[in-house]
Amino acid sequence: MTIDHVNLARLDLNLLIALDALLTERSVTRAAARVGLGQSAMSHNLARLRDLFGDELLTRGPKGMRPTPRALALIEPVRAILSQVQALVSRDEAFDPRTAERTFRFGLPDSVEIMIVPSLLAHLCEVAPGIHLRLHNIDSSQLLEDLDADRLDLAIGYGDFAQGQAHHKRRLLFTETYLCMFNAERTGITGPISLDDYVRLPHLLTSLRPGERGVVDDALAKLGLQRNVVLTTPRFLAVPFLVARAPVVVTMHARLARFFASKLGLSLSPPPVELHEIAVSLLWHESYDRDPAHAWLRQAVLRRVAETAQELGPV
Repeated sequence: MTIDHVNLARLDLNLLIALDALLTERSVTRAAARVGLGQSAMSHNLARLRDLFGDELLTRGPKGMRPTPRALALIEPVRAILSQVQALVSRDEAFDPRTAERTFRFGLPDSVEIMIVPSLLAHLCEVAPGIHLRLHNIDSSQLLEDLDADRLDLAIGYGDFAQGQAHHKRRLLFTETYLCMFNAERTGITGPISLDDYVRLPHLLTSLRPGERGVVDDALAKLGLQRNVVLTTPRFLAVPFLVARAPVVVTMHARLARFFASKLGLSLSPPPVELHEIAVSLLWHESYDRDPAHAWLRQAVLRRVAETAQELGPV
């Protein structure tokens, strides 16, 4: 493709930066703050963009500004262009973790946070004091959307994310199995737990989504059985303390169960129903794939995961 230098020179490439901010924030005020402009200047940029593309791009709706179909089609191409420009101008800049200053928005469930973030934080404090993390809770159902909207720089999620697109980068960290955890003294049982005891005992359910049904309920339903869920919580950190004090059982990811059981003297048992392994993956947007600081952080996370696997053993 031949570059039309004359016509391209008439285009203010800063408009693409404004467009990316507007499509990400879907608010003139927030987009202006994102790029360090005044609100009136961003409104002027939006008017110029509408004229340039011959489209309203953003229209007002009951819940704020909504992108038009044309705007939605522009999100990925514009972000890819800006990413390439950024990579072009920074290609010769060496990344030095000792002097770099950067804040990353990292989305992950607290079950993974407990296992890897303490050692990751210690590592950052030692070798990269200017690298800061902002941790966020996640909803797996909208995790890819959060990456697309640039609300997260990096994420760890459960599931295969088969619905992801080519620009959703993924690195499988590990696959996870399940263990039952309980207080042997309070429940009056020892492992391995039987199916009869499993159904008889009250259960805790950990879930990042609303509802009172999980993979265990689906497995029991195939056997014509159901369990009694007496408490649901999205916070994995609370689970071991609940189990320690009550005659209940929880079925949770094996690595975290081993960690909790070792700290509080709780009992473990394989579940008496068949539960499939689940994938745990590191996810990011293609825009950051060649970003030196981002790549460095991804490698740091991978090393922490490997260390945790050695400490807690295979699943």
